Amino acid sequence: MGHGVPELVLELNGQTWTLDPSRSYTLGRDPQGDLVLQDARVSWRHATLRWSGRSWVLKDQGSTNGTYAEGRRIHELELGPGAAVHLGNAADGPRLSVRAATPAGVAAPGAEAHAAQAHHAATTAPQQHPHQPPAHHQPQAEPGPGWSPQPQSQSQDQPQAQPQSQGRPQQAPYPQPSPDAWQSGQQQPCVPPQSAGPDAAHGAAAPVYGDRSPTTFHQVAVGRVMRIGRALENELVVSDLQVSRHHAEFRATADGRFEIVDLGSHNGTYVNGQPVSRQIIGTDDIVGVGHSTFRLVGDRLEEFVDTGAVSFSARRLTVTVEGGKQILKDVSFGVPEKSLVAVIGPSGSGKSTLLKALTGYRPADEGDVLYDSRNLYKQFAELRQRIGLVPQDDILHKELTVRKALRYAAKLRFPGDTAAAEREARIAEVLGELKLDIHADKKVTALSGGQRKRVSVALELLTKPSLIFLDEPTSGLDPGMDRDVMQLLRGLADDGRTVLVVTHSVAELALCDKLLVMAPGGSVAYFGPPEEALNFFGYDSWADVFSAFENYRDYDWSGRWRGSQHYQMYAADIDAVAPQSAAAQRSTVRPPKPQSWGSQLWTLMRRYVSVIASDRGFMGLMLALPAVIGGVSAVIPADYGLGVPAKGHFNQDAGVITLILAVGMCFAGAAGSVRELIKERVIYERERAVGLSRSAYLMSKVVVLGVIAAVQAALMCGIGFSVRTLPEQGLVLKSLPAVEMCLVVTTLGITCMMIGLVISSLVKTTEKTMPLLVMFAIVQIVFTGILFKVYDAPGVEQVAWLMPARWALAGLGTTLDLSHIMAPMDKNNRDNLDPLWTHSAGQWAVDVGVLAALGILCGFAVARLLRRHEPEVMRK
Repeated sequence: MGHGVPELVLELNGQTWTLDPSRSYTLGRDPQGDLVLQDARVSWRHATLRWSGRSWVLKDQGSTNGTYAEGRRIHELELGPGAAVHLGNAADGPRLSVRAATPAGVAAPGAEAHAAQAHHAATTAPQQHPHQPPAHHQPQAEPGPGWSPQPQSQSQDQPQAQPQSQGRPQQAPYPQPSPDAWQSGQQQPCVPPQSAGPDAAHGAAAPVYGDRSPTTFHQVAVGRVMRIGRALENELVVSDLQVSRHHAEFRATADGRFEIVDLGSHNGTYVNGQPVSRQIIGTDDIVGVGHSTFRLVGDRLEEFVDTGAVSFSARRLTVTVEGGKQILKDVSFGVPEKSLVAVIGPSGSGKSTLLKALTGYRPADEGDVLYDSRNLYKQFAELRQRIGLVPQDDILHKELTVRKALRYAAKLRFPGDTAAAEREARIAEVLGELKLDIHADKKVTALSGGQRKRVSVALELLTKPSLIFLDEPTSGLDPGMDRDVMQLLRGLADDGRTVLVVTHSVAELALCDKLLVMAPGGSVAYFGPPEEALNFFGYDSWADVFSAFENYRDYDWSGRWRGSQHYQMYAADIDAVAPQSAAAQRSTVRPPKPQSWGSQLWTLMRRYVSVIASDRGFMGLMLALPAVIGGVSAVIPADYGLGVPAKGHFNQDAGVITLILAVGMCFAGAAGSVRELIKERVIYERERAVGLSRSAYLMSKVVVLGVIAAVQAALMCGIGFSVRTLPEQGLVLKSLPAVEMCLVVTTLGITCMMIGLVISSLVKTTEKTMPLLVMFAIVQIVFTGILFKVYDAPGVEQVAWLMPARWALAGLGTTLDLSHIMAPMDKNNRDNLDPLWTHSAGQWAVDVGVLAALGILCGFAVARLLRRHEPEVMRK
């Protein structure tokens, strides 16, 4: 005991502990806790006990049944000699008493009595078979003969044989009933997963990592400044690539308080999950820096490092769509650290909705998602960095090599001050862990389906997430690859991560620690060990279970689950606390970006150029298309080319040639971009969730595709103009009429490229882009004003104002003076009086300016449309 700390002894269930002020104690049913109580009324992690610097403090951790002193429920209580509290029940719950230390060799008073009391409680527990559902909620008879919840090949008094998981020893994550208890029917204590308290959900001081022991301690003195960062010269060195070299500072103020100051870090400094630049902190505040969190206790700074071993739970998640229909209903489950959990269910059972709710992509309307007792929705800005998501579609560019794809991902996700050598070292580490090092220099397209899925996982592992979600990772794979992927996920969990996988495959469920079965309508039909699931449903195969879901869609599957012993064992604790409206919990601040806008833009442009350069077919098509269009315009017979005809004649061919060039450029510009957003939609969604700038992403497309459009315009005009007679001078570029007209065609190409991006952001599949592209090109032909008179035609003229080809051809027409060299469309007039063709520099500037404005408006439209494909919490 330190100087001045009273020597106290705890007494609980006949056991005694002498309190050590240098550490905290956890009380509950968790076998890994300090004071373990096998009483169903006590929560998994019920309370904590620590020295506050002034006294010993017992703090309830949001337990289901509460902590009581003198008959009243308490949240926090200072303890001294003679104090006593009851856990789980005010009258007869386990009694925790405190007394002053006695000399060695003297028995603690009352120890024998407490031991006898504990023995009596254990031997008088109600008699019930652990797997027998309550009699009042037996399954109804109508679904069929397979509904007995007991194994049909075993007697009710014998336990079901537990199959061993493939390739690893079977480990029960919670204490299991002993063989004697199975024989006698004696009920053992129910031990569900960790139940986080309401504090975490409702924003009060949440326990750090379940209030486990700190990784290390740091002394903080008045007037001292402690700098945190990745560089070795910092007082607190955090070896984490998510942390900047000089990230933040702890400062002790003159009045005895402490503040945290962010030093312009890339990924931000967080207090209670919210990004801050400077803030005074107290004992209840949690400071987050990368994968580390800090808590101030007296003059000591406790550091907790997230090594990946985290628990995860969902409490009564409900999602309601328009019309009041619930597509997810009261979903609750929880898993301990280092677990692999599979989610299965028929179509329409809400698996995708559940995944979006668990990851924060589309937060639930009601309920809590707890990341090691921390509210994910409320602290998403910080916790998003510790969550990995592998969608069903690969989140990588298949044209790149594995190493290059990971290199660009690392560049975007790690702080801007991360050295290239540090990124390469992390990439090599991940490649080695997933056995991809031998495939590092292969293109992703050359890999098998299972190997490509490994690369997607590798991309997520770069930032060392503690929690990994996968959506249908085995979809489309053969049984052998299915097994390989599931074994990979098993290994990830065993290495210290929590993994949740949504799957349709049921062949390798034995590798999982827990199985969540969703019923039609979005409710839970089962949660527990996978080897007990078929017995729970009373069927021999999953095909029979899914058929029952389809045949009895109106059956109360959720009610059957909630009335079962499995529910009491694995979900009742979590389900007991009323959820808060999730909308009130969502973080409203914009999370920091790991890279500056300019750095992201440069990286995205380089990656995009690499992708295009790797696709030789695309490059060839982008060059062949304008060359063919230019060549077609060049072979049209024309006596006067694009020049002024002889006196008394008209040059009708000039209009035809410009029409081909304008419409051809519309098609070429839009064709180059019409697939670019839809084919990268999954990649964009994921990168946006981890800090990608929407405007930087869009600008990278505009710049690269704009350069391609400019090259196409130059090639098309170069071929088309090379064999034609041109005007003697231009309106703006007097001696360069060809360049002046090429500038109009270039502006048209960039504007149509932006329209292609609009189409790409609107459609849901790439197959829908081609019909829209053809329709767009045909409409441009009609409204150019060359085929028929558009001006002075009410309705038609106004629609034509929205067509890029109308303004582009008008720009060409001003240079060529089409109003006078083409035959008149109105026989009553000698000239075409289209006001957009007026032969003046001012009109040329208006035509080109409006054309450019249409492209800018399309850019704003694309930016707005991109929001639809982002995580809901990122739509700002």
